Amino acid sequence: MAFDLVENSTQSFLKAVLGAITPSLDAPTAGEAAAPEEAAAAAVAAAAAEGAAAVEEISTEGYKAEARTNMCSILSGDTPIALTLEFLCRSNKTDLTILTQMKKSVEQRNSLYHSAIVLAHSLMSAGTTADSFLRDNLEWLSRATNWGKFTATATLGVIHRGHVKQAMSLMAPYLPQQGMSASPFSEGGALFALGIIHANHSSDIRTYLLDALRNAGTNEVVQHGACLGLGIAAMGTEDDELYEELKAVLFNDSAVAGEAAALAIGLVMLGSANPKAIEEMLGYAHDTQHEKIIRGLALGIAMCMYGREDESDALTTQLIHDKDPILRYSAMYTIAFAYAGSGSNAALRKLLHVAVSDVADDVRRAAVTAIGFVLAATPAQCPKVVKLLAESYNPHVRYGATIAVGISCAATGLKEALELIEPMLSDPIDYVRQGALLAASMVLMQNSEHADDSKQAEHRKRLAKVVGDKHEEVMAKFGAILATGLLDAGGRNVTISLISKSGQKQMGGIVGMAVFTHFWFWHPLVLFASLAFTPTAAIGVNGALRMPKWRFKSGAPPSAYAYPPPLDLKKKDEVKLEKAVLSTTSKASKLAADKDKVTPEEAAAAKAAEEKAAAKAKAEAEEAARDAMLTKLGELKKSEMVNGALHSELTGQPEDVPAAAPAAAAAAAKPAKPAKVEAAAPMETETPKPALETLVGAIAAAHTRGAMSTEVYTALTALKPKAADAKAEAEPDFEILENPARVLPTQERAISLLPDARYVPVTPGRVSGIIVLRDQRPDDAEELLIATASAGPAGANDDEEEPGPPAPFEFVEEAEE
Repeated sequence: MAFDLVENSTQSFLKAVLGAITPSLDAPTAGEAAAPEEAAAAAVAAAAAEGAAAVEEISTEGYKAEARTNMCSILSGDTPIALTLEFLCRSNKTDLTILTQMKKSVEQRNSLYHSAIVLAHSLMSAGTTADSFLRDNLEWLSRATNWGKFTATATLGVIHRGHVKQAMSLMAPYLPQQGMSASPFSEGGALFALGIIHANHSSDIRTYLLDALRNAGTNEVVQHGACLGLGIAAMGTEDDELYEELKAVLFNDSAVAGEAAALAIGLVMLGSANPKAIEEMLGYAHDTQHEKIIRGLALGIAMCMYGREDESDALTTQLIHDKDPILRYSAMYTIAFAYAGSGSNAALRKLLHVAVSDVADDVRRAAVTAIGFVLAATPAQCPKVVKLLAESYNPHVRYGATIAVGISCAATGLKEALELIEPMLSDPIDYVRQGALLAASMVLMQNSEHADDSKQAEHRKRLAKVVGDKHEEVMAKFGAILATGLLDAGGRNVTISLISKSGQKQMGGIVGMAVFTHFWFWHPLVLFASLAFTPTAAIGVNGALRMPKWRFKSGAPPSAYAYPPPLDLKKKDEVKLEKAVLSTTSKASKLAADKDKVTPEEAAAAKAAEEKAAAKAKAEAEEAARDAMLTKLGELKKSEMVNGALHSELTGQPEDVPAAAPAAAAAAAKPAKPAKVEAAAPMETETPKPALETLVGAIAAAHTRGAMSTEVYTALTALKPKAADAKAEAEPDFEILENPARVLPTQERAISLLPDARYVPVTPGRVSGIIVLRDQRPDDAEELLIATASAGPAGANDDEEEPGPPAPFEFVEEAEE
């Protein structure tokens, strides 16, 4: 229940639940409160009657304390964030070749392409903590200037999102320092990044960001970053102190800082419907002359009505009749936020009316885009509703139709959605093509069809073609680069999700995608898309909230739900030229063959020698393959992917002696002896190695019963020698997955438990998300996974091994002349 609450609730609600639960665990029961004397007497009598009762009371108190600790850890967000981070780090399959190829394909001097690739990289690596591409391309990255530098620094927040324990050390080189003045753009970007790392989890960073905002003085770039960081971290907290601070920045009437402050006010007051905040924001929108501030206020006002449905109607009506088109635009997003996922017919009627009647293109585009949010819970309806709008003469309406379908049908692979988008991929207007490319990537996210003729493979080729086409327009190229990032988001392990698995609205997802659509006006807002990323994972945890070693079965071949294959840059169609043979050469060869005719006895002897050589080569190949498998098993045991018992069963070796080099291990375990004895000792103690056929059979049997994952099985069987005339070996018709595992939405119906499984879900039928497991054999020792994602950045880990002392040497002081 606690995990579900975190997925579906706001920070302020979780804080209230946390405050309500914590004291109740220690509070006396109703009976104890009513009659304390009787309760005490009963406790004394029970303890006197049987000593075990006292022990039971102590264990109950211990259980309560542990339950309280676990509950606090979940509701505060610490445990869910850590588990998600661990999965994304372990399962990262980002193909950096795609980014390298894009970097080579685009014009190097164009700053827009530079920013687009940096943004695409952050989306592809979101939450994985893997920033090696940036480290390997520092010279290229350093070309970013001004707002490009702001965006590049902020992308670190998306890459390290959820890495809350290491956030300050990660961002330290870029953050404002007392008495030092670095680039205000990198400082502002770093503050924005801190907000993204702590998105919707402000308790650890609120004070720091608030101080940074107060210390920014009149530097509007640093203020911009601090405001966005505060807003994204403190979403839905309704924090009055933050509201007043942000309002003070807004009323300074600085276009750059004011836009971010307005947006942050909306994020902090998300769903509050606070009349004071709405009145002040609306009043200032009429007073200011800065379009950027009005646009920020338009979105901020809309956010205040998140999830309010009918309560928002009066405000929507007021805004729809405003003479300022930006505030009419606000009315469209007010409907989007208020009715997100509701499928309300009344809301759809309003949006459709404005989509065909308003005089401002921006308003019409926003109205069509908002349809995607209203129909987020019923994706199949969206293509039908916007079908006619997708054929509009107005390119802004067509663009809105693509984005609406992309948002509503994200990760569904819906045929109707792709058919609607298809014509707009070749639209004459560049930004319509941009929207179509983005929408197609959203719909095809986590699609499992990777054949050369599949829709996803076709879309990947199209994206690469658009990026590499020198004659393609800038807007379309920008969209293709971002679309490439979205298609492989989160290391190919996340989807865009606006509705949770329990059917509730996901606040972060809806807010993230709504702000993302405003990258039309301000490119750094692309990073808000990361709020909508939801891992496609099954993460099992035990009663202590640790991940045990747990395997389960997917009843489909591994290729059915495999990751996309890595990009292959080799030329597939190489022209092979046949070797020319001269007629004179042919005649000479024939004469030589006639002279060298062999007798039947010689031919038989030659054949026998050939067969003997082939048999010997085969035996050597099998022996080499067997040794390679044993070595691999030793490596897998060392990395804890194969446990000691299974390793011993497969290799016939004792658990404490590695199979890869039993002689060496045995020798190392004994004291040094004379050379002759030492050479003989291993021969006496060495266990015979199993035959290749026996080893392969044992590995297959272990895989079939679920004792090893398909990943390990594939790695081992790949070492078998391949006969020249052998057919391709059929893949298994099932897959054994290991905790934590990638489980696609379409794969969930194929998931089942293994026979005699030690762990079973507490909630029957739950096969994805964070799964609390019940241990069927609690008395047995548990094998737990070691967390890897909690380690700090390179060079920042205090526990890493120190370099050894220098070799001893003798210092000789030279005599003076």
